[in-house]
Amino acid sequence: MPRRVKLQTMSDNEKRSESEVSTSWDGQTDPAVPSQEILELEHVYDALGHTRRRYLCYTLLEDTEWSLAELATKIAAWENDVEEQEVGEHQHERVYVSLYHAHVPKLIDEDVIAFDEQAETITPAENATQVLDALRGMGASLDAAQETHARGAVDEQ
Repeated sequence: MPRRVKLQTMSDNEKRSESEVSTSWDGQTDPAVPSQEILELEHVYDALGHTRRRYLCYTLLEDTEWSLAELATKIAAWENDVEEQEVGEHQHERVYVSLYHAHVPKLIDEDVIAFDEQAETITPAENATQVLDALRGMGASLDAAQETHARGAVDEQ
């Protein structure tokens, strides 16, 4: 006959307390538990979590103020592997709409950029430095083609 074992469950408070502990039994820091500084980088991961937002952030490495139309042209050129003057109206419009309705608002929410609605321009905001440092550090290794385009354009200046 199989032996029965009573499983104990933790209350929500016990789970919370357990998850807040970052040291092992012997008092040493547990390397499996990320530091609070790392966990607070959520805005960095959210900002860089989409290709177009990474491209937009790369443009901030070149210059600190961009019009939405300029960004749409530059990003469309990178995405389509063409020169900026070769970007078609449809390609430009598709990127422009995506930036305006999705990516710029996301970066505003993450306090990475500020957006002047009157002039339709973006500038870096409070979290821009942290995001741009992370972008430089990781080298956009998740997308090698993106890295080649963006770094090439930045290095040319």
